[in-house]
Amino acid sequence: MGKIHVVTRKEEIDEVKMDNKIAVVFDVLLATSTIATVLHHGAVSVIPVLDGDQARKRAAGISTDEYILVGEYEGRTIEGFLDPNPSVLKDTAAGKKVILSTTNGTVAVHKSSPAKKVYACSLLNSKAVADALTAAHEDETIIIVCSGSSGKFSLEDFYGAGYLIHQLTAQKSWNLSDSALTAKLFYEGSIHEPALVLGQSRVGKMLEEYGFRAEITFISKRDCFLTVPVLMGDELVDFYRIKASSK
Repeated sequence: MGKIHVVTRKEEIDEVKMDNKIAVVFDVLLATSTIATVLHHGAVSVIPVLDGDQARKRAAGISTDEYILVGEYEGRTIEGFLDPNPSVLKDTAAGKKVILSTTNGTVAVHKSSPAKKVYACSLLNSKAVADALTAAHEDETIIIVCSGSSGKFSLEDFYGAGYLIHQLTAQKSWNLSDSALTAKLFYEGSIHEPALVLGQSRVGKMLEEYGFRAEITFISKRDCFLTVPVLMGDELVDFYRIKASSK
């Protein structure tokens, strides 16, 4: 029987203990929602980086018409970068490599990289990720990583983790840690209110103050996309697109 554990902040990741585990990263507001959205709408890949400087260095080796720079730090768009808002980026990412820098989510992906496999998940693509995990990793240990917000626990990531666990346990039996069970019960207690939960979170309130209520509404939609972002090298690609191209 496979096991599921939830890490509630990226700062809690023990890179040694990630060895031979399957990592699933959540940064619902906004990074992993953005990743799922742009890959669904035809981005070639998403390259998660630690900060703006690393983004520019990574871009130096790519033709200017083949990538876009997207990023924020502490909620503010990095100068010269596009806003990491999924509902806007879906119209500009097709055919591009999206070099993405965020305060929490892309850092969490980097910290999770010692894992055997790293996936990115959000409410938008949770069912697709759950199906992929069940098919490929049903007897392994899954570490769900809530990115958190600048070192703090984040309500929206824990809610997303609970939704994924809700779906996984509907398909088969898993051995849940206390943190995994708590996330599942939390989600099931608010199962019909994703937009309300996200809007009440600290980051959700901040986004509303910045005028991004529409992003919260968009991100709160469950299972819109079949995209399964998985880390290959230093790029997140759609697992099913890669699988299809290899046939």
